[in-house]
Amino acid sequence: MQAGLALLLAAVLAMGLSFGGVRIPVSTWFSTATGSWDLYSGILVNIRLPRVLLGMLVGAGLAMSGAGMQALFRNPLADPGLTGAASGGILAVVAGIVLLEHVGGTGGLGSYALPAAAAAACGLSTVITYRIARDRDGHVSIANLLLAGIGINALAMALIGLFITIADDAQLRSIQFWMMGSLSGANWIAVLAAGVALAIAAVLLAQQARGLDAFTLGESEAFLSGVDTVHLKRMVIAATALAIGAAVAFTGLIGFVGLIAPHCVRLLGGQRYRFVLPASALLGAALVVAADTVARVAITPAELPIGLVTSLIGGPVFIAILKKAQRA
Repeated sequence: MQAGLALLLAAVLAMGLSFGGVRIPVSTWFSTATGSWDLYSGILVNIRLPRVLLGMLVGAGLAMSGAGMQALFRNPLADPGLTGAASGGILAVVAGIVLLEHVGGTGGLGSYALPAAAAAACGLSTVITYRIARDRDGHVSIANLLLAGIGINALAMALIGLFITIADDAQLRSIQFWMMGSLSGANWIAVLAAGVALAIAAVLLAQQARGLDAFTLGESEAFLSGVDTVHLKRMVIAATALAIGAAVAFTGLIGFVGLIAPHCVRLLGGQRYRFVLPASALLGAALVVAADTVARVAITPAELPIGLVTSLIGGPVFIAILKKAQRA
């Protein structure tokens, strides 16, 4: 099954490299690889390739973190954004867009000010959510974590709405980029930074695969089977914060990938997380790259927000999952 998903990802990557506002022939790939550049090589190396790789990394990270959160909450409808990380990151970006011009610039970070703020805010939102969910004994129950995440999400969305009401037209267009997601700002620095963050997140989640299998039976059952449930929850939440932070920092908000991919691979190949995590990463990567390719070619020369495409795909799938859960 994983081999089939890898072939699917390879095919989607090839489509992503070839199609767009400019059609790049396959011959350009080989001429560029051998050092013989043609007219399209600059587009391929400097624009198309980092965009496709960033989409692959972000999709894999969102899908793996979604799989981890679904195990943690024991619910296939759980989403990586439940802990408030995504909404916190978007709040930082929106606040930065509206306020930076009034407070004297970006502090030397230039074009990286907003991604840095988004990544930091994702981590901070997760820490706040975790601390709110702790009881007097320091224990963090899944129910409290869910409620705290709902509260942080609600507060962040209210503040986002406040900033949107005072934004001008140019700021609103920039806010739309972050709220609906896009890979148009991809570059090699973004690929490197996202790659490091998502590699760490993937390692953290992979180390918890056995514990996640036990946790799906319940926290008490996992504890009795020898799983350090406190450590597991911390590692899954930390990995999710890293993945969401990297995604929001460089691509904005891309919805439904973390929900759809894990559920689909469970239907295809089983429930064990040694399979679910890597398979979700492959399918999530393919979904984001495919959605971005559609976004680029659907209304050429303009470009659709990638979050719009994933929502159009994910909405019906989410409803189907919900109806299946109701029948079960």
